[in-house]
Amino acid sequence: MPRKLLKRWIPSPDQLQQKQSNSVWGKLWQDPNLFHLNRHSVSVAFFLGLFIAFIPAPGQMALGAFCAWFFRCNLPITLALIWVSNPLTMAPIFFFTYKLGTWILDTPVRTVESGFNWQWITTEISLIWQPLLVGSLLTGLFCGCLGYTTIKVFWRWYVIRNWHRRQRARSQQK
Repeated sequence: MPRKLLKRWIPSPDQLQQKQSNSVWGKLWQDPNLFHLNRHSVSVAFFLGLFIAFIPAPGQMALGAFCAWFFRCNLPITLALIWVSNPLTMAPIFFFTYKLGTWILDTPVRTVESGFNWQWITTEISLIWQPLLVGSLLTGLFCGCLGYTTIKVFWRWYVIRNWHRRQRARSQQK
């Protein structure tokens, strides 16, 4: 299963506890649900990671860690998927979600003047926040549900395929 592949990349709770910088988290690393690799924990992690990736807010990693802890799903996968919206992809993603939000709310698309300072942020964000938020939430829900469903289906297909292989191997041994 993808479990073997994922276990190679994801650090274990013991490895995380040994790092001095992680000692602040204490017993949080000892919760086995945060590092468990099963169909449920990975699919929920895909939903949360992809959903939070489309939320236009600072602190996505902290929000993702809290949600992974709250919903008891795989923490490393949740945090890795949040990086779908990284500094290179953030502008196109949020431009698309803004356009989607303006289309859904039937509001005109505003042209944004260039110049990045505090006054620009406060005036422009106050004008575009509603379509941006609506588009981001809908895109996040769509991508999260798509990721959740894809992992559930893929995991089930993989388990069934391996089960049939084992059955064939057993019948050939007899």
